[in-house]
Amino acid sequence: MLQKSMRAKKKVVALYLLVPLIVYVFSVFVPLITAFVDSFFEWKGGPQKTFNGIQNYITLFQDATFWQSFWHNIYLVAICIVGQIGIAFIFVLMIDSKLVKLKGMHRTFGFFPSTISAVCVGFIWKMIYDYNRGILNWFLKLIGHADAAKVWLNEPDKVMLLVSIPLIWQYIGYYMVILLSGIASIDKEIFESAEIDGANAVQRAIYIVFPLIKNTLLICIILCIAGNMKAFDNIYVMTSGGPGTSSMVMALYGYTVSFKQNNMGYGCCISVAIFILSLIVIGGAQKLFNFLLKDKGVE
Repeated sequence: MLQKSMRAKKKVVALYLLVPLIVYVFSVFVPLITAFVDSFFEWKGGPQKTFNGIQNYITLFQDATFWQSFWHNIYLVAICIVGQIGIAFIFVLMIDSKLVKLKGMHRTFGFFPSTISAVCVGFIWKMIYDYNRGILNWFLKLIGHADAAKVWLNEPDKVMLLVSIPLIWQYIGYYMVILLSGIASIDKEIFESAEIDGANAVQRAIYIVFPLIKNTLLICIILCIAGNMKAFDNIYVMTSGGPGTSSMVMALYGYTVSFKQNNMGYGCCISVAIFILSLIVIGGAQKLFNFLLKDKGVE
């Protein structure tokens, strides 16, 4: 009877687990496979599709705008790894300090920007950068530097940095929570021993905290890369890829090609390329991270 009861329970558990698995496959893998198949067609969005083999991929390799968009995504990845995870790591060390009070409040307010929609964040920062009503130009005029005020989002050489700042601001708290969970797993006696041996805060961070949470840091880096390789919302709201293509990213370019130029086949090709390039960048970053730690003797 006991064995039959256990088998029945296993079947129930399997059925419950099967439902989210089916939803996941249907919402992730089916669209990906469909996009891959449609990438071999010339398709303007209607019922007519014309098979054109690998012509879309040949066009992609020669598409200067797409590769410019790819390097913009790489720029976002690099600056957000430093800005989001780097600043989050510093804030975590500060919050975890014995001198800081009301730690729960700091965690809550730090995480709050992550709960805001990316579209709302884009609108907020677009207003901050606004020439006539933006707080940035208002502050410059207040301190007597009115000549430095400008239409910030119309600066091609600065626009990628300007659209990166909202991304950094929004997700610092998100990575703070992840890193705090990693630091919480470290035995406090290790820190006490280091303090007795005379290690200062910087030395404890570099030689104790960083090596012991390297797996947590790697997860943060992978999440950061995955998020910024498909960045879209706030950039679309703030600049729509402009001026020109100075802030164009891959997802936004795919959207423009698919829905504004009605070239769905080529848009599917771009989507497949984003998926493949994201996997390559994530895999390369993971190997580089492990190599750098191994090179320092951290196992």
